[in-house]
Amino acid sequence: MNFNLNTVPFSRRGTFLAISELPESGVRAEGLYLRTVRGGDDKFGEAFQIELLDESKQYIPYEAKAEPALLRLNTDAENIYAEICITDGRTVRFKSKGCGIRLTFRTSAYDYAYEHSAGSFEVNSFTHECRFMLTRLTGDLRMEVPWDKIKSSRIVAEFIPEDGTEIAEFAVEEFRTVWKQRDAWTSWEEAVQEVQHEYNQWLGASLTVPERWQEGRELAAYITWSCLVPAEGCLTRPAMYMSKNWMTNIWSWDHCFNAMALVRHHPELAWDQFMIFFDRQDESGLIPDFINDKYELWNCNKPPIHGWTLAWMMQRTDYIKESHLREVYGPLSKWTNWWFRFRDNDQDGIPQYNHGNDSGWDNSTAFNNGIPVESPDLAAFLILQIELLAEIAGLLGLTDESTAWRRLGEETLEKMLRHFWKDGRFTACRSGTHEVSDGDSLLLFVPILLGKRLPEPILRSLLDGLRDESRFLTPNGWATESVKSPYYTPDGYWRGPIWAPSTMLLVEGVAAAGDIELASEVAGRFCEMLNKNGMAENFDALTGQGLRDRAFTWTSSVFLILGHEYTT
Repeated sequence: MNFNLNTVPFSRRGTFLAISELPESGVRAEGLYLRTVRGGDDKFGEAFQIELLDESKQYIPYEAKAEPALLRLNTDAENIYAEICITDGRTVRFKSKGCGIRLTFRTSAYDYAYEHSAGSFEVNSFTHECRFMLTRLTGDLRMEVPWDKIKSSRIVAEFIPEDGTEIAEFAVEEFRTVWKQRDAWTSWEEAVQEVQHEYNQWLGASLTVPERWQEGRELAAYITWSCLVPAEGCLTRPAMYMSKNWMTNIWSWDHCFNAMALVRHHPELAWDQFMIFFDRQDESGLIPDFINDKYELWNCNKPPIHGWTLAWMMQRTDYIKESHLREVYGPLSKWTNWWFRFRDNDQDGIPQYNHGNDSGWDNSTAFNNGIPVESPDLAAFLILQIELLAEIAGLLGLTDESTAWRRLGEETLEKMLRHFWKDGRFTACRSGTHEVSDGDSLLLFVPILLGKRLPEPILRSLLDGLRDESRFLTPNGWATESVKSPYYTPDGYWRGPIWAPSTMLLVEGVAAAGDIELASEVAGRFCEMLNKNGMAENFDALTGQGLRDRAFTWTSSVFLILGHEYTT
């Protein structure tokens, strides 16, 4: 498998390091960069530009060929090339033949470098809040480290073959506090083989899909494997970032889809993905909108799909035992109660979204008429979460709590139907005034997740709307805004493009409503689009072309789930 470094970073499991081709921007030249995706405001996290040099230190053009374990930079000459391998969570190894390698670090305030020991230089990056140790293994190291009263704009390291040899080899190690010197270095060949073996194991344990989508499966497996970062800082557990492009966080509904894809073959890691937000839960019951290693964002949140997610996972693994249920019951209860206590301003028993971002469908037309908004998808998620809490309470012997949860679920379902079902369709409305939102958003079909809990006429109406190929259903799947809507926009974020989470939710909902044929048809269209166009953040509903971030983990996870569960 080869992938394009303009859209898919070269990285590996358990590291904040990545390598990408970046476009020109401001002081940054176009080129190949070693990056760090640690949390912060630095969008791309570029640290070192990577270039190949001839004997006179002139730039040698190359073509990058990226595979999961090895990045190779090929020149026009067969015997002149360089190879790069991220051998562990902190280390990038470089090896060149017939050429040198130049690393250029653009400095900012306080950044500096100094010779740590013979053959090793430390680069201290205040911007990235980490340090890099550059160590010569074979060949010569030449450093340009200006130090005077006038601040230099760059630090340059050149690794070149020794006289009479063709090979240069060196390492870049990232660390935060104290560098730990190694007793010995594994050979280049062994280091690459170890990484390849680790990826092969991950690929082998990834969900299977039909043979015609094997290329997509390999890409999805690579993206999910390479986007795992270690437990560090605010990350209490190993975490699967949404991407190592610029969406370098975990969000509090995105993580659910990744947990679902992992639960069959990596149940412990799946549990970590599911529980990590509850580790950071506020006393009120709120969970953060997103987390990275540096900080959490609390300004908005995401919908409570966690009960639906956990119920789905419990049906597919026997890993989740009583101890896990005891661990999650309290936090999930607090998260559920938070919505009723703090997001029901008009006290009508129907919780609200204060902003589109809280729904996950940031700019959906459901929010056209202003905020806060009461939306039927939120009520449906809460009903499913409440029902699971009733089940868990019963399993834990909490009979009175189980009864209370079931009563709340029944009351919320009754209120939802009375509140949102108008003139043969679900609606969203302003909290307080109950003014109905305009537009035709797919969001209003999410209550189909309730399946047979809904009256038969409602289910028929929802299924008819989802089958309509002149409205939402396109050759690639369901658009998030009807293609007939005046608000439909091909690259309109949640006003048209196809997304993985909406597809997953509605495929599951259609199946719960009993229409397996439609669920399988849409799952197949969606997977076919991804196999052809990659694992992007979202897709043009009519052309199928990938949009925005082009290497997204929840897209990869949903591809694997739907390809495994709904297609043959």
